[in-house]
Amino acid sequence: MTGAPAFQISGLKDIAIAVAPNGGRKTRADHPNVPLTPADLAGTAMDCLSEGAAMIHVHVRKPDGTHLLDADAYRDVIHAIRAEVGSRILVQITSEALGIYSPQEQIDVVRAVRPEAVSLAYRELVRSDADLPAFLDLLGWMKREQVLPQIILYAPEDARQLEALRQRGDLPFADIPVLYVLGRYTTSQTSEPADLLPFLADGEPRFAHWSVCAFGRHETACLTMAGLLGGHARTGFENNTHLPNGRIASSNAELVEAVASSLRGNGISLMDAEGLRASICAVLQG
Repeated sequence: MTGAPAFQISGLKDIAIAVAPNGGRKTRADHPNVPLTPADLAGTAMDCLSEGAAMIHVHVRKPDGTHLLDADAYRDVIHAIRAEVGSRILVQITSEALGIYSPQEQIDVVRAVRPEAVSLAYRELVRSDADLPAFLDLLGWMKREQVLPQIILYAPEDARQLEALRQRGDLPFADIPVLYVLGRYTTSQTSEPADLLPFLADGEPRFAHWSVCAFGRHETACLTMAGLLGGHARTGFENNTHLPNGRIASSNAELVEAVASSLRGNGISLMDAEGLRASICAVLQG
């Protein structure tokens, strides 16, 4: 709630690691092992599951490697991942516009796919007050269809706008999972653990289920700090290709292993997919 202390350390809890293995921007020119095809993503899901990931956040691409929102492409990826790992990993698709798609096109693909989970960037879907009814209608549909939401927040002001909806009773959920993005998608972006503090400052909105993603070689440090404060972690080539020692990771699984090792080394246990599903549902239901 706004006005309450933003975070309290009252014993460590289980933390879920999500992997974002490709994003909508990176290509094989950026890293030779960026997974682009359904088979690539299925293999990545298995490898990252083995290292401790509970969720995979997937993007799909056009044949030329550029960003795509397409229901059939998403169905192909989801089918490939499920054939490889079953339900042992939660599959979350993105609705990210990347400056290409309109809010309505983002909404349409979510409805067409009806995925297990989807991430929704607040500032992309609610660009003005005119976009708000469609956004809230989508959330209501997701509740009826049991699609798990995660709202992406790029800055504390995004969180305050989401909190205003919650306070007015506009959200169809008791609470809603969020992802705090520490920085921006730029070539030189390097996030620092302190970048999390504005989201958690006294007086800022508090969400019961929050995750963090970060950019650059300090990603593991940022995610470890989040874990120590009760937040979940998202790692992967979408935001970062470097290990904590500065070396380029050979795979997404190596990044997951680095985060898992750091969290475990600080006394934090990892949540599996079933635990993550249960924790999200508990938050949504209040």
